Amino acid sequence: MVRPYKRLTPRDEKPRYLLRNYFRFKAINLKKYQLLLTLLLAVEEINKNPHLLPNMTLGFEIYTVHYSGTDLLEDPLTWLSGKNKNIPNYTCRRDSKAIAALTGTSSTFVPIGTLLDLYKLPQFTFGAFDPLLSDHGKFGTVYQMAAKDSGLALAMVSLMLHFSWNWVGLFITEENYGMWFLSELREEMGKSRVCFAFENMITYNVLADFSNDLSMQRQLMDLSTNVIIIYGDSKFLLSFILKFRHFLITGKVWVLNSPYDDVTIAKRYFLIDSFHAPLIFSHHHRNTAGFTNFILTETFSKNSANNSLPRSWIQSVYSLLIKSDCRDLGHCSYNATLHWLLRHIFDMTMSDESYNIYNAVYAVAHALHQMFLHYMEEPRVQNGQPRAFLSLQLHPFLKKIQFTNPVGDQVVLNEERKLEAEYDIKSFWNFPEGLGQKVKVGKFSPSRPYSQQLVFFENLIEWPIGITKTPQSVCSESCGPGFRKASLEGNATCCFDCTPCPENEFSNVTDMEQCVRCADHQFANIQRNHCMRKTEGFLAYEDPLGMALACTALCCSALTAAVLGVFIKHQDTPIVKANNWALSYILLISLICCFLCSLLFLGSPHTASCILQHPTFAVVFTVAVSTVLAKTITVVLAFTLTAPGRSTRQWLLFWVPNLLIPICTLIQVTLCGLWLRISPPFVDKDAQSEHGYIIILCNMGSLTAFYCVLGYLGCLALASFTVAFLARNLPDTFNEAKFLTFSMLVFCSVWLTFLPVYHSTKGKAMVAVEVSILASSAGLLGCIFAPKCYIILIRPERNSFSRFRDRSGSGRNKH
Repeated sequence: MVRPYKRLTPRDEKPRYLLRNYFRFKAINLKKYQLLLTLLLAVEEINKNPHLLPNMTLGFEIYTVHYSGTDLLEDPLTWLSGKNKNIPNYTCRRDSKAIAALTGTSSTFVPIGTLLDLYKLPQFTFGAFDPLLSDHGKFGTVYQMAAKDSGLALAMVSLMLHFSWNWVGLFITEENYGMWFLSELREEMGKSRVCFAFENMITYNVLADFSNDLSMQRQLMDLSTNVIIIYGDSKFLLSFILKFRHFLITGKVWVLNSPYDDVTIAKRYFLIDSFHAPLIFSHHHRNTAGFTNFILTETFSKNSANNSLPRSWIQSVYSLLIKSDCRDLGHCSYNATLHWLLRHIFDMTMSDESYNIYNAVYAVAHALHQMFLHYMEEPRVQNGQPRAFLSLQLHPFLKKIQFTNPVGDQVVLNEERKLEAEYDIKSFWNFPEGLGQKVKVGKFSPSRPYSQQLVFFENLIEWPIGITKTPQSVCSESCGPGFRKASLEGNATCCFDCTPCPENEFSNVTDMEQCVRCADHQFANIQRNHCMRKTEGFLAYEDPLGMALACTALCCSALTAAVLGVFIKHQDTPIVKANNWALSYILLISLICCFLCSLLFLGSPHTASCILQHPTFAVVFTVAVSTVLAKTITVVLAFTLTAPGRSTRQWLLFWVPNLLIPICTLIQVTLCGLWLRISPPFVDKDAQSEHGYIIILCNMGSLTAFYCVLGYLGCLALASFTVAFLARNLPDTFNEAKFLTFSMLVFCSVWLTFLPVYHSTKGKAMVAVEVSILASSAGLLGCIFAPKCYIILIRPERNSFSRFRDRSGSGRNKH
């Protein structure tokens, strides 16, 4: 143990203000020595500064803290009592009381700080930020110099996202600040879809116990987890590294918090090391070049009795650094030792704790300066000595203090007004002993825009042993374009399957949870990774199907016209006269129109063609069917009315057909007129029926009107079929009732087939079905007029009045 030491300046004529500094250690090590050098540097800079505490001297005392719980408060009580007396609530040193105290970690501070809080002594902690000490009701005199690690969780998650790591392990200390950081880390990881492969909260007792080494080693060697976060103070990190450094763990990226800097100072280096090249998040602060110069010029270069540090400190540190044959300080070469120390062992830059001590000393000095300015006009005491201030009077000034330290950083003690901490990302490369190298590979600034917060210098990074390229650490491989993530029940969100996007949906980035449906005018390509513009299409004349239908319609129209020509040429023959040549002409003309109106369904649809398509088709078919009905009624009337030659029979045979056709047609025209008035057909686009095409077609508008028109036409056809069927057995040479019955049977069959097919097809096929009703027209033409043309053209001997009389007589004899 190092004995208590009191440092007084040679300027005894000036007022002296002391700082108490407590350190916890078993033996002298380089980390504690660096802290002492930082304290000495700050005090000497302040004492040399003519603008800060002029005519005053700042001094300090150093006390050790024991590990034993029973002896933990021994030195603080001795210091409070004075003169090496351990007497609680009593002091023998009224003229040299300290104005502030510096303490280390919270595990050391809690008992000591609770004691010092009774005296309202300002206390500065230079260890890691502890949320427990933010309870101002319990620790009202405590000032934490460390920045709050509110952005550390976001910084680590940003690093994970930068390298696309979403499956990480965690070892964390089971302390208050560890629990607080874990909650912050869980929240940030939940926002960014980063998952824990495992969470292991460890106490110091667990690290000392070897019974659970196997289970922890299995977690570390998990092949699916290549990134492991370790969070804790320097004692926790050192214990963890010492526990597992003997296991050769390769291929793992270690992500640590800043206390690892302190661990590496006293660490031995090996070429093959499980903890080679970790990524360390340390608080960003500017370089203190004066610290290096101070070590060179103010510490190691001095070897006199006036040195600010005792000779025992220097000799103890040198015993750690120099070779075995240089144990005595008097037989060592300072230049050689310092050169070796500077390059390979001692860290010449301030650690986080050293920087916190540096700022704490300056904070006390600035607060004292402000307090002296505030009370400078008050009178001196009776003996003419300067007024003695109590330490509790310093608190109002400390809570409002805000200054820029010599490095150029802003220092604020009020936690509510502190800026969010920035982080440097460092990598520590382990090489053969004495050749460790610390490299800054990135930085994180939470105050910047989100996309600019993390800056990473990948060309400077050295991956751990066993990794030759940027490692991957994912639970499931990313789903590429054309696939989407499908969550696995009972697993973390980072574990999923990849399923292809459904038809007409796409994903163009990795790890999409839902595929995006293409717009109506687009369709997904085969790979389902982007949408392509659909081609507009319709049943054109140039298409094979359209050309075939158009040729069929024209040929059928020409054939019907030829039949009409034959009938006109042979209009005086018995077979033409017997079947009412006028109705035959009307039927043939209407069939020509039926064949030609099918051409309206071909080509690019426009408003006029859409309006004409169905109404024209309905009207001409109504004329044709009503004509068939009139022919059938004519046959029935011809055989049912007796007394040939009577005027009643002639009137009926003339007026019934002549009135029936216009009446039936007028009804259909009225229905079509209402249809066009209420909701006429219009040009529409069908983007769903055919993959990769937008079919331009005619929308019928009102379906009710369409089915009314179709239903009326069906009723006429059914009536014609019924009448023809009843008259099929009437005797006569040229009785066409049987042909009318068969023609209407074909007609009704075509239409009954058309309706379900029409509703089950879409796109060009639907238009083809509409055109396919040409078959009904062809059925009428073939069934009614083919037999007559056969007799007229092939068997003219049967087309005579003698043949007609012979057939009529034989028919009557049978009856």
